[in-house]
Amino acid sequence: MVTWKEFAAAAPELAEVGRTLINQFQVGLAFLATVRKDGAPRLHPICPVFSEDRLFALIIPTSPKRDDLLRDGRYALQSFPQPKAGSQEFYVAGKAMLVEGRARRAAVLRDAKHMANESETAFEPFAVMAGRSEATCVPVSFATPRPAPAR
Repeated sequence: MVTWKEFAAAAPELAEVGRTLINQFQVGLAFLATVRKDGAPRLHPICPVFSEDRLFALIIPTSPKRDDLLRDGRYALQSFPQPKAGSQEFYVAGKAMLVEGRARRAAVLRDAKHMANESETAFEPFAVMAGRSEATCVPVSFATPRPAPAR
């Protein structure tokens, strides 16, 4: 699995499409799919954050999505659809890792374009698959996941 920065270095055009679509409404907006305890999918909108050339998700402490990511980590992130039929879309999937370093959390909160709160749990989604749609997803990497370095 790779960070957003590593993904962008390997596939800059696709990463730019993804970043543009996630931020198309000035604030990051996307659908986050997680895996519930019973194995069923859970899907909710979130406000992804780009910070220091990396992608993060801030999840409120009472959200079931937080528990899903802490327990399992598997996710899929889909950009919001554009208003026009046939418009581009972006999809990335992999495993999200908890962000524990204080400096990194502070940077994510600082760079959030929504009303982020210190109580939110930060996750860094590592990518395995990415594409302009689920049907066109390509493997990003099959390396062993590694935790984000603390800052």
